[in-house]
Amino acid sequence: MPSSTHLYSDRRFVVGVALFCCLLWGSAFPAVKAGYALLHVAKSDTAAQMLFAGWRFFAAGLILLVLAVASRRPIAVPRAQIGRLMGLGVFQTTLQYVFFYIGLAHATGVKSSIMNATGAFFGVVLAHFLFPNDKLTPRKVIGCLLGFAGVLAVNLGGKGFDFEFSLLGEGFVVAAAFVLAAGSIWGRAISQTCDPMVMTGWQLAIGGGVLLAIGAVAGGHLEAFDARSLALLAYMAGLSAAAFALWSLLLKHNPVGLLAVFNFLIPVFGVLLSALFLHEPVLAWKNAAALALVCGGIVLVTGRARSRQG
Repeated sequence: MPSSTHLYSDRRFVVGVALFCCLLWGSAFPAVKAGYALLHVAKSDTAAQMLFAGWRFFAAGLILLVLAVASRRPIAVPRAQIGRLMGLGVFQTTLQYVFFYIGLAHATGVKSSIMNATGAFFGVVLAHFLFPNDKLTPRKVIGCLLGFAGVLAVNLGGKGFDFEFSLLGEGFVVAAAFVLAAGSIWGRAISQTCDPMVMTGWQLAIGGGVLLAIGAVAGGHLEAFDARSLALLAYMAGLSAAAFALWSLLLKHNPVGLLAVFNFLIPVFGVLLSALFLHEPVLAWKNAAALALVCGGIVLVTGRARSRQG
């Protein structure tokens, strides 16, 4: 419908929905850490981490597919699209969250939130090479450099300039951010010929199912299911369903580079919510410096996008 297309391209609507999605994704950092504690998932128990992730995203996919059926949208996809949707599910959901859940188990929520901001930079850079109307500008380059400086700042140790970085922790969080950036671009291409809600539902269900299989084959087991842990899991499934579906709709009608810069706000929400719910230090000088640099990157990159788009 033309009116829907106009709505999803309206600047105020785009900004509002993008902020809401980033708030939901930011809340995932403390939620995952809290889930590990409630379900007694150890840092080294990768199989249980995969089960936790699998139930979350499989449930999120089912939620979207049920909503699609309720709104009378056909959930059957053309045979030509099946392979693409399966590939997207394995790449953007399974691979991303293998990296994310392992990484978050080995790093704090505050630090992971800031490291995850690299996904915004990856999105801006990838868009430059893949879309002729979404090129890097000097302002964007400076913004990206500021953001990466923020990533360096948050990894400085407490003694001088020791660099605190581990492959399984911070390294995997950055890898997850890259997969998300690349997967978003892939999903944007598929959404041009497939309903975004249906596409996202199948993507999450397929990816979540593969995560469940990985966890089960590896001997994973989740303990201590009770009202609190089930409520948390339901919230996480709901936030994934809502955020990914809304983001796919925005991507269908807006440039990748414009939306990618909003991902810079995920660490802001993640840091604040991790400090609030996990009682992690947010006012340490390196965290404050990292947030300032990341926010500076947002101002520079979005400022250019607005002048070009507006």
